[in-house]
Amino acid sequence: MAGGIRPLTEQELEEASALCLRSKAHWGYDAAFMTACRDELTLRAADLEGGLAVGLRENGALVGVAQVTGVGESWELEKLFVDPSAIGSGIGRQLFAWAVEAVGARGGQILTIAADPQAAEFYRRMGAVDSGHVASASIPGRRLPRLRYRIVFGG
Repeated sequence: MAGGIRPLTEQELEEASALCLRSKAHWGYDAAFMTACRDELTLRAADLEGGLAVGLRENGALVGVAQVTGVGESWELEKLFVDPSAIGSGIGRQLFAWAVEAVGARGGQILTIAADPQAAEFYRRMGAVDSGHVASASIPGRRLPRLRYRIVFGG
């Protein structure tokens, strides 16, 4: 796996979940919003099955987390979070490349992303295209940009 990306362990679940929350909070969301998102941003032992939830460490510190789910041709990018101190350093790009490779290796052809509005442009730069909107799993009435990335040659 590229760039020191490796499957998360049960011992890292709390640390990885905290990183997801820090990364989301970076965009200025208030405490009520963050509380509403907590469950969705928490990684659990079941998320570790198949090595489809990964972390990237630099100098011992967890600086990025990604997770994909799916079967067959259609997959979802469940999580892609970078520690605020590392945003803009290329870690998101490395994690997105991992997601594409992981999905392609399992026969996936489409990676769908329900993006935070603050992150949608990043996914567009990676080559994803807009595909409407989807309801937020955490915030009633909130709509999120939905993007799709077509996987070519399995990655």
